[in-house]
Amino acid sequence: MSALSLRRFGAVLTKEFIQMRRDRITFAMMIALPIVQLMLFGFAINSDPRHLPTLVEVGDNGPVTRAVIAAMQNSSYFDFRGAVDNGAAGEEALRQGAANFVVVFPPDFERDVVRGRAPEILVAADASDPSATGGAVGALNGIIAVAIREALSGALAVSAKPPPFSVVVHRAYNPEGKTSVNIVPGLLGIILSMTMVMITAVAIVKETERGTMEMLIATPVKPLEVMAGKILPYVVVGYVQTIVFLVAARLVFGVPFDGSPLAFFVGFNLFIVVNLALGFLISTAAHNQMQAMQLSFFTILPSILLSGFMFPFAGMPGWAQLLGTAVPSTHFLRIVRKVMLKGGGLGDVTGELGALVVTLVIIAAIAVLRYRQTLD
Repeated sequence: MSALSLRRFGAVLTKEFIQMRRDRITFAMMIALPIVQLMLFGFAINSDPRHLPTLVEVGDNGPVTRAVIAAMQNSSYFDFRGAVDNGAAGEEALRQGAANFVVVFPPDFERDVVRGRAPEILVAADASDPSATGGAVGALNGIIAVAIREALSGALAVSAKPPPFSVVVHRAYNPEGKTSVNIVPGLLGIILSMTMVMITAVAIVKETERGTMEMLIATPVKPLEVMAGKILPYVVVGYVQTIVFLVAARLVFGVPFDGSPLAFFVGFNLFIVVNLALGFLISTAAHNQMQAMQLSFFTILPSILLSGFMFPFAGMPGWAQLLGTAVPSTHFLRIVRKVMLKGGGLGDVTGELGALVVTLVIIAAIAVLRYRQTLD
């Protein structure tokens, strides 16, 4: 065997750099993916969310009540957004996701504090995502202690050795605080995203590499017809995955299904079509199967990190929430959790369904336009 030749080694090395430069998609992924991961994990991800939207039902607006609200606000965990008139309005706000907490001060609260009757403050928490509310709930005792110290003085302060009032936390939609109740419904969106996008993109690019796509181009089939014909068979795959998921979620993990089957059916069908259209769009940009897989993974990363699946959506900064709103999985996860955990119906998810429809129209329009360009 001949000795190592620096000339031959340099030739191979130069050839690899030239090939890397020509494969612009792969080169861009190698540069962009670490940057995106750094930005998301460094700035957008927060496992201890603050400034959670909170509503208050005030039955007695006295100095102690105001002191408790001020202490909760100053803790940075709670962000008071307004008041509700009754318990039904507060429950609806929790169910719709408009608030993570509803704090209820009973009537005659101040009088009962002064008389030593130890009234209760009710804090209703949306516990469908335990990680989103766990930190705030855990900090309540310290917050109340600060409020007592600031609001009570003199004889009342002396008598406050046990606290003159107590806080009762009602964990709605997930009383036991089980992580699986939140993770398992969200996992359906991630599974569908990963499989639908990648399978569609790789399958179409494979036909292009084999030359069978040229046969379709030579036929009078229109781009929209090709798009529909290519993605609809994979809808069946999505159905199978969803059925297996629902059975396992119920029998293995005990996840409830309290809402409307119709709302769930419409939502997951729409989400499947959105992801298949996204896969078709990726196939128009990829030149080989490796590029199709790389681009598919690049779209799946935001679905995992920005949708509220792994990290609380409310804990992300405003710019990250804005980006997350553009991710289809964000809306589908809200639909699934609202229907399965909160008993939502079709009317409760119209906003999320509308967002998926808009996303589908945009992706399909771009995909058809790019497919027409490949025909030219």
